[in-house]
Amino acid sequence: MFAAAIVAFSGLAGAQQTPKIPQIGYLIVSTPTAIADRLDAFRQGLNELGYVEGKSVIIDQRWADGKLDRMAELAAELIRLKVDIILSAGPQSTRVAKETTSSTPIVMGFDNDPVGNGFVASLARPGGNITGLSTLAPEISGKQLELLKEIVPRLSRVAVVGSTGQPGTAQALKELELAAKKLTLKLQFLDVPNAKDMEPAINAAGKGRAEAVLVLNSPVFNSPRTQITGLAAKNRLPTIYWATEFVEAGGLMTYSVSFADLFRRAATYVDKILKGRKPADLPVEQPKKFDFIINLKAAKQIGLTIPPNVLARADRVIR
Repeated sequence: MFAAAIVAFSGLAGAQQTPKIPQIGYLIVSTPTAIADRLDAFRQGLNELGYVEGKSVIIDQRWADGKLDRMAELAAELIRLKVDIILSAGPQSTRVAKETTSSTPIVMGFDNDPVGNGFVASLARPGGNITGLSTLAPEISGKQLELLKEIVPRLSRVAVVGSTGQPGTAQALKELELAAKKLTLKLQFLDVPNAKDMEPAINAAGKGRAEAVLVLNSPVFNSPRTQITGLAAKNRLPTIYWATEFVEAGGLMTYSVSFADLFRRAATYVDKILKGRKPADLPVEQPKKFDFIINLKAAKQIGLTIPPNVLARADRVIR
């Protein structure tokens, strides 16, 4: 009878094994510190949904330090770890994750054009194993040019800095050309495939008689943010950036999608998938919050006076 009790207890113990803690693989092209606010926002979203990191969810980070040739191995490593979901930090991360797995769910922290990039069949019905957030907001490019025109009233020529290898760049340039025609502005596109090409590009903007600069979305620009904002100041070029982190690093101005809000909302997708929903059935959501931030320290550094009516519209002013 005692032996039977032991057997019964052993069976009960086996049945009550500690459940596996869900693992989220976070795949980043640049470095965690370069976009730390986004992971913080994702963690905040998880906390709001009742998750406690280390207890009810684990986040495994893999980053490439800006070296794209490392991404495939990092994605494969996450698959070998059998993570439950991959959170991609941007389009290039999503591309590599998609090429690595067709079964592990992938949540996009953001993507410029999920349909155009071939990640989902449609925003309403993604299909496949990918869903998440889109930054698709065609009006942004035009708004960025309008703001540059407002702070530099005699503006006639704008240098656009971007990476042709970055998904979404071609579409952004089309939108900018349309906006430039309405504002009678000439655009000069400068391709920056690597961080080391940034200094020659900014110098070329000055030599090309550009009176302002617009920096497009690219992970290439994340790590050397301080260098980029410093080069713009050195050349006394009013510059508008694609993300708030640049203004916090000394840049002049941003009008952009709130990436922190997108990554906070990404936690909702993770929660739904962990509870049994399929990525194919979860519609891709678009931006709801935008950030307009001005850095008056940067304006003073290049001798620029921001009109009061522009300052009044800013969500935040760094003084």
